[in-house]
Amino acid sequence: MTRPIDVRPRTAGEPVPDIIGMKLAHRVMLEDAARLTALAEALAAGRTRCDATRAKAVAAYVTDFADSVHHHHTAEDDILWPVIEASAGPHVDLTALTDDHSALDPRLDQLRAAAIRFAASPGEDTATVLAVGLAELRDLLDEHIADEEVSVFPVIEEYVSVANWKEVETRIQKRASLTFEAPRVVAAMTPEEYAALRAEAPLPIRIMIKLLVPRFAKRERLVFAG
Repeated sequence: MTRPIDVRPRTAGEPVPDIIGMKLAHRVMLEDAARLTALAEALAAGRTRCDATRAKAVAAYVTDFADSVHHHHTAEDDILWPVIEASAGPHVDLTALTDDHSALDPRLDQLRAAAIRFAASPGEDTATVLAVGLAELRDLLDEHIADEEVSVFPVIEEYVSVANWKEVETRIQKRASLTFEAPRVVAAMTPEEYAALRAEAPLPIRIMIKLLVPRFAKRERLVFAG
């Protein structure tokens, strides 16, 4: 069993946690949900070609995306929410957000199943099922993430200490699939955010990004460019 984080709430005058990592995670999810939905709708309408190789690549990407969303919300439930609740006490109520998370997993399971069917038999019918599932997930994420950022970000910045936030980020990163997450985060960064990453990241992280980004770009070209 994972050791609980020893919570020490932020006190007045202490630095505010830098939540750019969480902002980027949300940005990446929303961007991928939107472009995957657009792709699946194009496939369903026959507006873009799709041979067996591309169908398998699309299905694999959708599956990895579903796994990424699952990782994000379970990491919030297991790691971040307890820290926020212990830090903010009665100043936060995460019930609605937790209920949203519970509604996600059945949709993600359906999406994975639709991706498997599309890979096995690519066509307009299976692409339509995939497009419907992705559109539903996109809309749910749009609403959920907007609510989360409005209700949770100010609470983190006011009540969570920098030390506790860093521990939260470290634990979440250990559970992530960096080969899928890291290149997507880099692609979603503004030039200013990327410059800050290069200036602050240790050498092993910079080397990892340099290796992963070109490989992932090749994968993306197959999935999204056709």
